[in-house]
Amino acid sequence: MTERTSSIQVLDRSAALIDAIAASEAPLSLKILAAETGLHPSTGFRILAALIAIGFVERDSRGRYMLGRKLLHLAGRVRRGIDIREEARNIMEALRDQLGETVNLTVRQGDEVIYIERVSPTRMMRVEQVVGSRAPLHVTAVGKMMLGELGDPFVRAYAERTGLPPYTCHTITSGERLLEAVHQVSADGYALDNEEAEEGVGCIGTLIRDNTGAVVAGLSISAPIERRQDAWIALVQQAGRRISERLGYFGR
Repeated sequence: MTERTSSIQVLDRSAALIDAIAASEAPLSLKILAAETGLHPSTGFRILAALIAIGFVERDSRGRYMLGRKLLHLAGRVRRGIDIREEARNIMEALRDQLGETVNLTVRQGDEVIYIERVSPTRMMRVEQVVGSRAPLHVTAVGKMMLGELGDPFVRAYAERTGLPPYTCHTITSGERLLEAVHQVSADGYALDNEEAEEGVGCIGTLIRDNTGAVVAGLSISAPIERRQDAWIALVQQAGRRISERLGYFGR
């Protein structure tokens, strides 16, 4: 085997190990990585040691492997200036086709969320969210999750300055109730809008993060409340994770 061929083989094996680590939401053991890549454990160990030395891979306290901060930093430089709508669009369309309901992409601006992208089903009875429209944080599923990221002092200040105006009889209008709701959705990893923004409409929302872990957007599905199903929650979360991964976030 020539030196050039050997070098290419090492690069291929390194890429396989990095791909396997990136595809997992949790750190992986050497045994699992060897099985995933087809490498002998001793070979995998040597290559991982070299990747650790250059900061592309790190080991946790249990000896499991995860992506290194240097690699994530480099990924962030590549992703700078990315159009989140372009990255999210086909994932949103796949979710719409799977569930047959409207899927929304929102970002926060001050005390509101703005709908920046939407994909709708062809059915006659559907929920329409107009691109460019706005809604207060406390009446939307994604908005409540964003409030959870901002912390209790922000939530209290938000409640005081906005007065939590009701949009329906289901809207949260108490600061204490809003705090409780925000804590719950943060613990759950998803949020519901139970006719809080519009009568008869229910939503499921989750957050989208960039390579630094910062929240950059929210993904939600809107449907008539009688059609919304709890089984959709995991699918919405999965779609949100896939978009986040495209932005360089792998849950580290």
